[in-house]
Amino acid sequence: MGIVRTIRRRLAEAASCADAMAKVALAHKGIWRIRYRYRQNLVEVEYDPQLLSEEEARRIAEPLLYELGIRIPTCSMRDSEAGVCAACPSIQQKGRRWQLDGVVYRAHFDGETLCIEQEGAPSEPTDRFLRRVKALERPEPLWKTRALWEPVLSALTLLMLVVGGVLRWQGLPGWANLAYAVAYFTGGYFGVIDGYHTLRERRIDVNFLMIAAAIGAAVVGEAPEGATLLFLFSLSNTLQAYALARSRRAVRALMALQPDTALRLTPTGTETVPVDELQVGDRILVRAGDRIPADGVVLSGESHVDQSPITGESIPVHKAPGAFVYAGTINGTGTLEVEVRAPATETLLHRIMQLVEQAQEQKARTQRWLERFEQRYALAVIGGAALVALGLPLLGWQFTDAFYRAMTLLVVASPCALVISTPATLLSAIANAAKRGILFKGGEPVERLATVRAIALDKTGTLTEGKLQFTELVVLNDATEAEVWQAIIDIESRSEHPLAQALVQAAAARGYTAHPVERVEALPGKGICATRVDGTEIRIGNLRLFEGMEIPTGVVEAVERLHAAGNTAMVVWVGGRFLGVAAAADTVRPQAAQAVAQLHALGIPCVAMLTGDAEQIARAVAHQTGIDRVYADLLPDEKLATLRQLSQEFGAVAMVGDGVNDAPALAAAEVGIAMGAGTDVALETADIALVGNDLNNLPYAVALSRHAMRILKQNLIFATGVILVLVVLTFTANLRLPLGVIGHEGSTLLVVLNGLRLLWFRFKA
Repeated sequence: MGIVRTIRRRLAEAASCADAMAKVALAHKGIWRIRYRYRQNLVEVEYDPQLLSEEEARRIAEPLLYELGIRIPTCSMRDSEAGVCAACPSIQQKGRRWQLDGVVYRAHFDGETLCIEQEGAPSEPTDRFLRRVKALERPEPLWKTRALWEPVLSALTLLMLVVGGVLRWQGLPGWANLAYAVAYFTGGYFGVIDGYHTLRERRIDVNFLMIAAAIGAAVVGEAPEGATLLFLFSLSNTLQAYALARSRRAVRALMALQPDTALRLTPTGTETVPVDELQVGDRILVRAGDRIPADGVVLSGESHVDQSPITGESIPVHKAPGAFVYAGTINGTGTLEVEVRAPATETLLHRIMQLVEQAQEQKARTQRWLERFEQRYALAVIGGAALVALGLPLLGWQFTDAFYRAMTLLVVASPCALVISTPATLLSAIANAAKRGILFKGGEPVERLATVRAIALDKTGTLTEGKLQFTELVVLNDATEAEVWQAIIDIESRSEHPLAQALVQAAAARGYTAHPVERVEALPGKGICATRVDGTEIRIGNLRLFEGMEIPTGVVEAVERLHAAGNTAMVVWVGGRFLGVAAAADTVRPQAAQAVAQLHALGIPCVAMLTGDAEQIARAVAHQTGIDRVYADLLPDEKLATLRQLSQEFGAVAMVGDGVNDAPALAAAEVGIAMGAGTDVALETADIALVGNDLNNLPYAVALSRHAMRILKQNLIFATGVILVLVVLTFTANLRLPLGVIGHEGSTLLVVLNGLRLLWFRFKA
């Protein structure tokens, strides 16, 4: 099955249907052409039999059909009239090419069939080709077809059950048996298909157990009870599929946020184009009330943009020239001109959708354990049923009674509720989190976060905004405030240092403009010097810049006081006079103190700060936010050592950082949580990403994960308890098969519904 897993991984990484087909073709030597016929839902693979066997070709075709069958009904660019997404007409008009190691594939679309083929591939199979391999079914029946037909077949099964009962009551056993036969077919259709494909993979699942029990019931003359079993099993599967689809739809709703078209600006005016045709550098016009079609930077115009669908921010964010905007967010009342910074397949919205879909496919530790357990358990149930059927007659039982008891055991001991409880719960948690801008990269981070006993946070960019701002100006001796500000803007406007820029912005906001200076010299680690046109020397920097001079006591005291408050202090000196001290600081995020308080309220014993910044500044931020412990002046390797120390003292530790310079610590922690509005590293390095930079989402994620694990434990205990009770009743109270079916399927449905409660989870500190 390695080839299938590899294909599925590549398919998950593909942006469009054409990309998915090309990834498969390029990855397997010997494939000449892949066709996908939309209306027939048919995949054809043409291949070289000297390089690929027919079985390998089929194994390539089946997951491809599965992927395309999922993509088409849920495509965010789907054209409801043509029935295909906007990418295909684009290929029809312009074509597309892929190349790897000298092999070139091209795409074309004729309105009904999407084809990927090697350039120069023959139009018809030659002697080197086997006839094309066709995939009309996939290992799991096509989602859309199954979602449509399974409820219909369940209803037909119930109808045939009723008809069979009436016919038997009317004394027409032959016709009644025919009705029951139809009920067997309709009720067991999808179960047989699923069981068959599972057996092909040399595994046994609950489908096999249910079908075997139903057949066994018919063998001992209890066809009505077997048909009842299949009806309830089919109905249960239908309700499970519906319930799980609810959690998936909560995330797939993101796909509807991507507009189909964009208004592109051209030298002659505007043109409406499909979003997937936008290129980096294109200029687009976003009107009031429109969804923004691509990630980009505002060139002109001002407006407030509702970013809640992407980042979870509840208040619209003001956007002006230079601000970044995201695809899928909603423009307010202004008109914006935006320069595209990412194609449609690389927007934050698209990456979020990919991450969440991949997360839904990644299994948690509990789920993996249950799936391994299911195989051994199913074999044990089959062995136990065989022992009952063959052993009880040796003790004097009638064979029919023993066989009936064995079939009942097959039903009540099946682990359906156990197996479904984990994905139902964790998928709901992932969906709930995604709507708030919290991306769990799979079910396992949900499990691990629930066990965290200490949380370590980076300072810059996590607890703080990561941007210096002017905080205070201390004017000394007989200087005036105007003198100090003029000196600051004259010299600092020549520097690119973030601290200098913060002071220049403050000076400019007060109406000051820079005068000419000459002989500007930057002294790294100290400050900057320059000379005015009239010969007056200016210096601005830290105390090291004035080594060798007599520094007044008032200057030193002002610097120490500002440092103690968490500021970076710069001394202003002009023509031999110390005029003042200007301070700037990286401002603490507005939600930081509340988030830390909520973590404490959740019972987290230790909330620590790990930073490379100076001790005084770190302690000032800790005082403002309520941080328990401060570890300052840390190098990256020292952060790792500190994490290990915290882990030994408290247990599992989560590390929260900006996803760039904290990557080693994020990877080493039990749970890595990245801040960042969609940066590549933030989305790829950590186990969890807080897309909107909202620290309040941190305690929300902890509370959600804990609630998810409580529900999961409830489900596991309940499902196990029901199985034990039903098995005991089977042997002590001669439990009838219909009652066993009701108990078994009812418990399965209950654990699914219990897991789905997480879709509506809300955290109250």
